[in-house]
Amino acid sequence: MECSTRWGVVARVSSLPGRQELLVRVGADEIKAICYPELTGHCQPGDGVLLNTTAVDLNLGTGGWHYVLAIEGRERSLASAPGHIIKLRYTPLQGRVLAVEEEESPHHKVMSQADSLEGLMVAVGSLHSMLAPLSWIIHRRCPGKRLVYLMSDGAALPLAFSQTVSLLKGRGMLAATITFGHAFGGDLEAVNIYSALLAAKYAADADLAVVLMGPGVVGTKTTWGTTALEQGIFLNAVLHLEGTPVAIPRMSLADSRSRHRGLSHHTQTVLGRIVQEPVFLPLPCCFRQFPHWEDQIGDLPHRISWEDTEEEFQHLMEADLPLSTMGRGPQEDPWFFHGVTAAALFLSRLADRGS
Repeated sequence: MECSTRWGVVARVSSLPGRQELLVRVGADEIKAICYPELTGHCQPGDGVLLNTTAVDLNLGTGGWHYVLAIEGRERSLASAPGHIIKLRYTPLQGRVLAVEEEESPHHKVMSQADSLEGLMVAVGSLHSMLAPLSWIIHRRCPGKRLVYLMSDGAALPLAFSQTVSLLKGRGMLAATITFGHAFGGDLEAVNIYSALLAAKYAADADLAVVLMGPGVVGTKTTWGTTALEQGIFLNAVLHLEGTPVAIPRMSLADSRSRHRGLSHHTQTVLGRIVQEPVFLPLPCCFRQFPHWEDQIGDLPHRISWEDTEEEFQHLMEADLPLSTMGRGPQEDPWFFHGVTAAALFLSRLADRGS
């Protein structure tokens, strides 16, 4: 693995939950950078910082951000807080967390006995941009229900990178967050998807849960070379733990890539070749306007629920939220949001029945 680094001097600091956004002078330029104080400590104007500039140098979709690796002359020591599970293991940025499963955790006893989700409703999707519309609709239709977000390590690893999560939590649309694998920064930390799911039910007291990667996704224009396929692995985990698995469909009419039009080929691969048993698959009625809709779902052995999403989609258009996927909003790519709306309506209906 190869990375690029540069030294700079911090010119300006803006602090947000879990992160700092910086302007850094590098030569004659001022460039944007993110500091995660949990990893490096807090930056101040005038600090010399070592930046990882790899993603921007490769013109990847990181929003033009560089990342602080270290602050010149700043050493840190471990605090006396508990925790012995290492994330980002065997890298220069490895650090410890208190995992929900550990003996020192206040949740250890219940986690050591937990073995079933007992029907907990769990939505699983493939893009972080599904989180805001799903959370908004569930909050609107099921006020008082606790929705817990489980963030995987399929894309961004620090939960603090997502401004969406901070916004949703601040507005009461997310009750708690759990980061698992090498993702970090949630209200609870978990080792893997199984313990994260059990933690959602028994430690975070979830009424519903949603599993999505953080911002970003890896794709390679191949069937199997994408982190989006984790959706199938996570749906299987919900099945194994006796939960109620609901697949969030990825849909589009606006994507320039034909493989993502209608029902994305990623969703088709997940549901056709990875998921081992039938799961719930809510789909918007408008999907039947797509010329090839029957071909795309004809062989899928799942429990399809057709949802009339038009009225709720119109409400969603009025939401005061940053709704965007691949740079497109609801007006530019309505079918993406209709797909998420279908899943949210289905979950809301199940939640109401369980009240």
